Amino acid sequence: MRRLIISLIALVAMQSAIAADRLTSLPCPILGGELSNSAATSVADIDEVMPRMRALGLNTVLVPAYWELMEPREQSQTSLSYAERRQKSTEGQLMEPVEGKFDFTLIDRTIDVARREQLHVVFLWFGVWKNSMSCYTPAWFKKDTKRFPRAMTAEGKQMEIASCFSDNVLQADLKAFSALMRHIREKDPQREVVIMMQIENEIGMLESARDHSPLAEKAYNKERWAERYGTDEYADEKFMALSYARYVEHLARAAREIHDMPLYVNAAMNSRGRRPGEYPSAGPLAHLIDFWHEGAPSIDLLAPDIYDTGFKSWCAQYAMPLRPQDGGAVKNRLFIPESRCCENSGVRALYAFGEHQALGFSPFAIDQSSPKETESVTQAYGLLKQLSNGKWLNSKMSWGLLFDQEDRERVIDDNGVVMTCRHYFTLPWDPRATDCSTWPEGGAMLIRLGKLDYLLAGSGVVIDFKTPTEKQQEQQKTLGEDGFAEAGRDTSQKANKRFSGNRLGLLSVDEVSISDDGTMQYLRRHNGDQTHQGRHARIGVGEWKLLHIKLYEY
Repeated sequence: MRRLIISLIALVAMQSAIAADRLTSLPCPILGGELSNSAATSVADIDEVMPRMRALGLNTVLVPAYWELMEPREQSQTSLSYAERRQKSTEGQLMEPVEGKFDFTLIDRTIDVARREQLHVVFLWFGVWKNSMSCYTPAWFKKDTKRFPRAMTAEGKQMEIASCFSDNVLQADLKAFSALMRHIREKDPQREVVIMMQIENEIGMLESARDHSPLAEKAYNKERWAERYGTDEYADEKFMALSYARYVEHLARAAREIHDMPLYVNAAMNSRGRRPGEYPSAGPLAHLIDFWHEGAPSIDLLAPDIYDTGFKSWCAQYAMPLRPQDGGAVKNRLFIPESRCCENSGVRALYAFGEHQALGFSPFAIDQSSPKETESVTQAYGLLKQLSNGKWLNSKMSWGLLFDQEDRERVIDDNGVVMTCRHYFTLPWDPRATDCSTWPEGGAMLIRLGKLDYLLAGSGVVIDFKTPTEKQQEQQKTLGEDGFAEAGRDTSQKANKRFSGNRLGLLSVDEVSISDDGTMQYLRRHNGDQTHQGRHARIGVGEWKLLHIKLYEY
């Protein structure tokens, strides 16, 4: 048994190392955006949307690859608009899709336009499952429920979810996905454009924690699952997680043999206190990672789609660092393929890269979002590109800052430099802090360049720097709107305490930019009112800046 455990640890370590090698081949960072679900269903749509994505500052676009639209269609349907295709359909001019024959017009157009716009592409395989449901399968698949059986609830209700226990389902999916991978290899053999593939989309069971169809029951009993794990919905979820992972492994291994590139699966979160079956259960969720790693060892990443509150907590669950029991291999690198596109997206991206050295970040439906929502993405990506130019983006000596109205402060002790980081609205003089409106999130990436030398990239944050002894002796003050102590406060207790030790001061705070060759360019000096006479470094809400901060001790 001990030898078996050691062998399993070695296997996991080897697989993790191989995955790490594949991921290092990616053009980092992935400054992405995911298109809305129907944004690439015609050539006209692709031609319109891809240039807009480049203009927003993205370097990578996550684009659906639709199984149902990979079938041959009369009169080059995919070159028509959706409205035109609907009209021709009513006129009886469209053929039924034909099983096993494929039309890659949309895939080709996506690659061609992305290449022209100097964008990378991550294709999302909308195959058997999309947000749990089997809604992107071709008509011949949907209509033949005998050949392609559905998952069932315990009460025998069929769901619009194909059963992962059906070999017919797997072979049909595998055939189409393999054809797609072969075509991408022919179209983009050096992976200059298509850099990664998502297999399926938000796999998971709804209404029921597991499939109760006859094929599923046979597998459940064969595994003697109830004896191993019990019979509650959490045990059912584990059974389905392993079963889904095994299914995905077939597609992943085929992809590896055809066109080796990084592969991932994404997860809808188990949030808001829901139980298995109430959320898309059994997907690649953090609490099921061991089952997914066992069932799908060829998958490089398990990736969270983050829409709910608690962004930092979700990130932490998927950023799984070096572990001795895995031979020192990274268990899971953080990649966020979907996040709510909003005014806070930019600072959340900076946090993910700064705190977890994320592989990438991608707001969802960025093509449909308002300029007010996409502006933060454009601004943050501009800063991240500069940090990437300077080779500082994946620095191990970096921190992510993310604050809101409730979570306002973080104290970081960096080897004797105590940095108190806060939301910009904790300063007393900005009227937006107290006008009863909800605070926009403030966030940044903080990087140590050397002793007493830092870079700060972000928006809506303020940082002061102290020695540990200075921090320990710090007196909490109530400040007035001018930033000074309020009049009339009792200071008699402080008179009897003598300060001891050294202090840290701001030697300089310079706003900078970083050129394409990695050279830091001076823009302007922040001092006086901009640093509150040397008390702190700050970037206001709505401002996006890169500050080079040097300290001195006295």
